[in-house]
Amino acid sequence: MRLLKFTLGTDPTPRVGCLEDGRVVPLGAGPSALSDLLHSPDVARAVEDGKRRTSERLDLASVRVLAPIDRQEVWGAGVTYERSKVARQEESEQGATFYDLVYRAPRPELFFKATPSRVAGPSQPVRVRHDSIWSVPEPELALVLSPSLELVGFTVGNDMSARDIEGENPLYLPQAKVYDGCCALGPVITLAAALPKPDALEVRLEIERAGEVVFSGRTSTSRMARRYEELIGWLGRDNLFPDGAVLLTGTGVVPPDDFSLAAGDVARITIEGIGMLENPVVQSDR
Repeated sequence: MRLLKFTLGTDPTPRVGCLEDGRVVPLGAGPSALSDLLHSPDVARAVEDGKRRTSERLDLASVRVLAPIDRQEVWGAGVTYERSKVARQEESEQGATFYDLVYRAPRPELFFKATPSRVAGPSQPVRVRHDSIWSVPEPELALVLSPSLELVGFTVGNDMSARDIEGENPLYLPQAKVYDGCCALGPVITLAAALPKPDALEVRLEIERAGEVVFSGRTSTSRMARRYEELIGWLGRDNLFPDGAVLLTGTGVVPPDDFSLAAGDVARITIEGIGMLENPVVQSDR
């Protein structure tokens, strides 16, 4: 069961629907329609009830798919894959020991990633900071959480990162991670009950430049060093999320050190059971 947020025609009102066989079943409209559904006591039942109340079916090509987020904060988990640990050690000699300790420590690295206004949806541009010369996309499975931090679904996430800024000093992490266009989510939310083995999903990244694939890589969520429940538990320590949250679970695919995104590139992230998130890349001119 997959949910998406969308607009229809010239009407800017955000809507929520269920995607079935390439068609969209409308389930509600309004600025909090997606959250109202996701935060229901029984999401699957609420979706089925909504489907029974309408006979309308929309062609997917007729709607504009938005990022599946309303007012939720987006957070990130770092160094959850060994490949990520190695990459962080390569980019920062000063921080190499710290990244190794974080990878092995009981307490995970958790950081604030984005407000909804900084999140791009499918086909919307993600940004490279104007003061970065070494930036990459980070393909990640994203956990969709209710206000009580129940795991209600999964989506695809792109955690854009300025590796040169973080590598200069690990304390620059917020600047390397948080800026306009620093994150993308979508295209849909697959409900947790509809994804039987979320701990063994293939995650693929492909970067296209001038019509050619210049990087591709893949991993599996089975290579994560931490469980989803563990990350959620730490996120909820001394934190309340009245609007719910989205938690990116870290990346296991990192382009080589001599690669950096450029304006005009296209980043495609595919996670089995969810779909493909595609975003063009722009260079910030600020």
